[in-house]
Amino acid sequence: MSINLTNVIYTYLKGTPFESLALKGVSTTINPGEIVAIIGHTGSGKSTLVQHLNGLLNPGSGKVTVEDIDISAKTSEAKKARQMVGMVFQYPEHQLFAETVYEDIAFGPRNKGFTPEEVDKAVREGMAFVGLDFETFKERSPFQLSGGQMRRVAIAGIVAMNPDYLVLDEPSAGLDPRSRDAVFREVMNLHVTRKLAIVLVTHSMEEAVKYAKRMLVINQGNILFDGKPEEIFKEHTDELIEIGMDIPESYKLAALLRKQGMNLPEGLKDEKELAKAIKKAKGWK
Repeated sequence: MSINLTNVIYTYLKGTPFESLALKGVSTTINPGEIVAIIGHTGSGKSTLVQHLNGLLNPGSGKVTVEDIDISAKTSEAKKARQMVGMVFQYPEHQLFAETVYEDIAFGPRNKGFTPEEVDKAVREGMAFVGLDFETFKERSPFQLSGGQMRRVAIAGIVAMNPDYLVLDEPSAGLDPRSRDAVFREVMNLHVTRKLAIVLVTHSMEEAVKYAKRMLVINQGNILFDGKPEEIFKEHTDELIEIGMDIPESYKLAALLRKQGMNLPEGLKDEKELAKAIKKAKGWK
């Protein structure tokens, strides 16, 4: 089963002088267990697209289904289908609301009908998963935490609901490099241990090519490209630059070195892989 978008059209402020067509007949599938990066410049429609994945927005026309269930329906089946898709927004302070970390993480499981014992177990497992000590953080206000810790609480709240799909909207925004790496370690661990599908909305080309196996490039409300990140960056460089996007710095440097005669493989995902390839090409140890 999967998430399917079929000819989805969405218009903001329809029927007003400020009407704006955000999605123009988008069709795509998110498969179980895959990692998909969604990239596009500001205003391209990528955030609008992902808000359709769990029913935060409903199409003006077209259909979104999860496990073949139309999630815009007002049925218990549709509600359960929507709950299969967890979303962590760009700024967790907009998502956190309770007085304590425990209560914030517990909200989702309670809303799904967990018993008190199941709620407590889910909260403990969610906090353990993201590396937050239960006794240390359970009674703290989420608004007194660092940006990285707030991001972890938001992810723990989704983990506690045991979704099948996790949507991350700019998960590294505003984080220092150490916090960013910690968040991605937890996300990738979640992907591996729970076979969770990850949808990653990002402005970072480096994040897209490093973590995703598939990438959607959104432009002016349409899917411009859909494929492996390394292939898109290699084959569509000019088109990406034309729409205001870029390619990873490691790709740029590798291309320059190839022009100078260095024998480097294609698809080097980051600086570490590039450095190893350069050492090998030079015969350095």
